Amino acid sequence: MMKTIALYSMKGGVGKTAACVNLSYLAAVGGSPTLLCDLDPQGSSTFYFRIQPKKKYSGRKFLNGGKAVDKAIRGTDFPGLDLLPADLSYRNLDVMLDGFSKSRYRLRGLLSDFKDRYDTVFLDCPPNITLVSENVFEAADVILVPLIPTTLSLVTYSKLIRFFKDAGLDRRKLYPFISMVEPRKLMHRQSIREILATRTRLLKTFIPYNADIEKMGFYREPLTHSRPSSIGALAFAKLWSEVSATILREPSHES
Repeated sequence: MMKTIALYSMKGGVGKTAACVNLSYLAAVGGSPTLLCDLDPQGSSTFYFRIQPKKKYSGRKFLNGGKAVDKAIRGTDFPGLDLLPADLSYRNLDVMLDGFSKSRYRLRGLLSDFKDRYDTVFLDCPPNITLVSENVFEAADVILVPLIPTTLSLVTYSKLIRFFKDAGLDRRKLYPFISMVEPRKLMHRQSIREILATRTRLLKTFIPYNADIEKMGFYREPLTHSRPSSIGALAFAKLWSEVSATILREPSHES
């Protein structure tokens, strides 16, 4: 059964795309036919994989589904890993979605077309709470939320929990993990202790703040491929092992 994994945060700059790129690569290397769907109009995942969207592709065609989406999917340099590129027109997806009936569930319907082709679909999501985000919350089986160990990041995550509760969404889908950790920073150490004390669904793996991860933008490929023995790559590998060994074996949650 196909699993849909979203990398989501209300905040930008928390290591969301780096995690999405590396985890999708690891899923494909592990033998799972994988699609990475880049939903962020900035197109960072698209950039990392050296892919350009087709000139006639747009957010409207994405939402309409069908053959236009199939034609837009591109193979990456890595066997078993395909990418559906982002387009700058995705910045207007909320407005476009508003014109569809049952607009909150449009993405879930679109992704169901892939269930016979892929075992795993990753969603690299824009950092906000909009109608696109609500589509992600409905469509995803698992929502991985990177948390920088700072007070503001914790406040933002609490707001996300509150939104899920108020909107009647399934909070069991949310799995936070600590990202961009700098152990030498006192604030990070204190915040990690607070997170560990209050977040029972927190994943055990920490992703470090690491120069090699930052250089992914220069090499434009997953760190887990270019430098698999580096500290950052090993952390992503550990995170994927944790996700695939536990979370993905659970039954899908229904909202």
